[in-house]
Amino acid sequence: MVALMPPRKIGKIVISQSMYFPWVGLLEQVRLADIFVHYDDVQYTRGFFNRVQIKTAHGMKWITVPIRDLHRGQKINEVYIDDRSDWRSQHRDILRQAYVTARFRDEMLALMDRVFEQPATTLADVSKASILVMADYFGLTDGCHFLDSGTLGISGSSSQRLHDIVKTLGGNVYITGHGARNYLDHYLFEKSGIAVQYMDYQYIPYPQLHSEFTPYVTALDLVANRGREGIQVIRSTSIDWRDFADEPH
Repeated sequence: MVALMPPRKIGKIVISQSMYFPWVGLLEQVRLADIFVHYDDVQYTRGFFNRVQIKTAHGMKWITVPIRDLHRGQKINEVYIDDRSDWRSQHRDILRQAYVTARFRDEMLALMDRVFEQPATTLADVSKASILVMADYFGLTDGCHFLDSGTLGISGSSSQRLHDIVKTLGGNVYITGHGARNYLDHYLFEKSGIAVQYMDYQYIPYPQLHSEFTPYVTALDLVANRGREGIQVIRSTSIDWRDFADEPH
């Protein structure tokens, strides 16, 4: 049984691993979704789940959530944060200095504080909080319902599990990022009347500090430089998987 279903017609479903203060592209997925499923009961792999890039006067820099007791096959929601160092204050100080001249720096730091004030023992805890806080800041939470995949009682793996989640939630469109291109069974979804669409990222530029524009940084950069007006660049759409497959990548 699926709890906490919103009392409205469901259309578009996004299923994604939670990421620590993610890039704008993930917020664009939230904007398009009727339901956003935090897909954190899957195996953790080293990548972007616990780290993100920021721009500094000295070039690009990674900020990383330290983790402990990591072992093979561990799920994202089982990865524990290593709190033996005050990494939260370190991250806050790094961004405070990097964006010292940014118009909305204080608003950005306030968002970080909102996340860090929440109790978190796992990577999934802090990552989900960072997504929700930024989505709320940009007014994206009113049109989107958030669920955790682990609460749905749906087993399986790969395309079959993703399909079953979308079908169980009553979705008729599954929107995914580009990483699914090489493994997703598109026809499995279509047999159930579910359209598959890929994100059509627009990478809309906005004024940034420290050299030329890049979209591949934390969305905190957008907050610091544009404030709530940053919603104007969260405008990517999605396209049918066949059209996406025909595009050069």
